[in-house]
Amino acid sequence: MPRSFPPEFVFGAATAAFQIEGAAAEHGRGPSIWDTLCARPGAILDGSDGSVACDHYHRWEHDLDLLAGLGLRAYRFSIAWPRIKPQGNGEVEERGLAFYDRLVDGMLERGIEPFATLYHWDLPQALEDKGGWRNRDTAFRFAEYAAVVQHRLGDRVRTWTTLNEPWCSAFLGHASGEHAPGMTDPVAAITAAHHLLLGHGLAAEALHGGRRPASVGIVPNLYRVTPASDSPADLDAARRLDGVQNRWYLDAVLLGSYPADIVEDYAPLTDLSFVQDGDLDTISARLDWLGINYYSSFLARGLDAPRVPAPRERPTPWVGCEDVETVPNGRPVTHMGWDIEPSGLTDILVRLATDYPSLPLYVTENGSAWDDVVTDGAVHDPERVAYLEAHLAACLDAIDRGVDLRGYFAWSLLDNFEWAWGYSRRFGLVRVDYDSQERIPKDSAHRYAEIVRSRSLG
Repeated sequence: MPRSFPPEFVFGAATAAFQIEGAAAEHGRGPSIWDTLCARPGAILDGSDGSVACDHYHRWEHDLDLLAGLGLRAYRFSIAWPRIKPQGNGEVEERGLAFYDRLVDGMLERGIEPFATLYHWDLPQALEDKGGWRNRDTAFRFAEYAAVVQHRLGDRVRTWTTLNEPWCSAFLGHASGEHAPGMTDPVAAITAAHHLLLGHGLAAEALHGGRRPASVGIVPNLYRVTPASDSPADLDAARRLDGVQNRWYLDAVLLGSYPADIVEDYAPLTDLSFVQDGDLDTISARLDWLGINYYSSFLARGLDAPRVPAPRERPTPWVGCEDVETVPNGRPVTHMGWDIEPSGLTDILVRLATDYPSLPLYVTENGSAWDDVVTDGAVHDPERVAYLEAHLAACLDAIDRGVDLRGYFAWSLLDNFEWAWGYSRRFGLVRVDYDSQERIPKDSAHRYAEIVRSRSLG
């Protein structure tokens, strides 16, 4: 039987500025840490960069028409800090603000509600040159930038995300080196994680303290973590992996403390002396909603000894979990190699509603990469259709269990620059030909539009 979504449930799609905008050197935009990483030989799988990407900076009207044509009434997009403050602080670039003026106005003209993300990983390189997120001062510069953007757009943008996936910024960026700024320093990763969260708290205060009402959230990437067996080693591996991936952020933001067991695990590396009095009060300041980016689950196994990376292999991003590995759970995987586990999304949502202070929740990213091909001008992607349907069903399962889930944003509207994978992975509902910039809505886009129109699944 068909299952219906609540009348107020929000359906949308999501993107990120560096992944789609291009125009990397236009209208005063300064370089970001991702521009710098892309220029490093071997850093990006296919040797590409974000200088053109989907050329959204010039094609935004057509892309908004695609959103509207799918019947979507919400768009989660990010604002490029280097377009607004090319040096990270100081002078504001009017042409950057004007672009987002046009973009937001275009959404509203099409009946699309803007959900703005202030930081989706594109730190101005000028701030990285001063220490980036290892430098406490960056958190204060982030709050200043947030205030500038809200002052300009807050009469039209109501819903704000401070940070997208701070774990990725901290640990993929500073521990494994896969993401910008490309460091492999565990202590730098833990330090950056704290300063990112401090930046979130300071920005939330700035947004709430502005002249216009603001609904403020943060978006961690969360995973259901289960032990591979009931052995003490596997149980402890799951505890630690859940701690560094999930609880470090949830506890700080929602409870005002870092998890004591992970603080103890980190003790051989750092005493957390960079955490100053009052920081966690700031980090756990008022939050209006919580976003969840969910793609997969982890099955954790403990090893007898820390795993030593093979030559030319990246270190583990999970600092403190060097003797932990994630193992296949026997389920199908996407083109990224990620296990497909829709029930994990339900479990994460129920856990949040049970273990943490009650907040409205949104699934702010969920999607899958597949090796799409064009056949007679169309893209048939049954795997993505099945993934989409299964995870929307998981959302309904959570709602049936009493979770206050307000909306779902598919990742992504467009195929795009997929960070360290370059253009070799495609997540989009809409296919992008990177040579011609032609857009082709895939079967998954048409199926999503059907679900949105009927507000039901079945």
